[in-house]
Amino acid sequence: MKPLHAILLAHAVSALLCSAAAAHVPYIENKDYTFDQPFRVKGSAENSIAVYAWLETGNDTDVYRLEIPRPVHLYCNVIVPVCPAYSQFLPWLAIAGPGLAPPDEPLPFDLPQGYGAVVVKNTAPGQQRTQFYEPFGGKSYYDAPAFDQTISKTGTWYIYIWDPYGMGGDYVAVIGYKERFSVPDIFRALINTPKIRFNRELHTDCRKTTH
Repeated sequence: MKPLHAILLAHAVSALLCSAAAAHVPYIENKDYTFDQPFRVKGSAENSIAVYAWLETGNDTDVYRLEIPRPVHLYCNVIVPVCPAYSQFLPWLAIAGPGLAPPDEPLPFDLPQGYGAVVVKNTAPGQQRTQFYEPFGGKSYYDAPAFDQTISKTGTWYIYIWDPYGMGGDYVAVIGYKERFSVPDIFRALINTPKIRFNRELHTDCRKTTH
């Protein structure tokens, strides 16, 4: 029988090879991404990352901060693992930046002075949700509408993720679309992959719905 560390390493290497196709550097939320301490997207906002995060309560809002020094094409999506507890978990996201128009939906938080926002709603409650299998994490997810636009205004931008229905739960914030991996990215994948493959990033039992 192989030792546990060898099994974990084999899973990590296998998933890392899958990640080259999935094109997302994996991060796991270890502490809440708050307004005062947001997740800071390092490097170009176009480089693809996947943040495995958690809305701790129905009133929680996770905050991501991006520095935009030049016009970029920004992709952002929020997907939810297919778990019995999350069949009606429908988080929304908002992209906030300087000079944008005021949001067309009321927000449960205040934007910085001079900022507007684009609100991306999830599928409406009760409607059928598209599912897909993601080989890197080894599980299925509910897909959702994405923000996929070029932004030309430079400065600090924010991504906000919350649940307007007050449920909360696990989600993955997918940011960026370019397949660029640095040496630290590879080490991060080797560390986080076993946790994701064995559902250690989750706060509910998804074993009945994983592959």
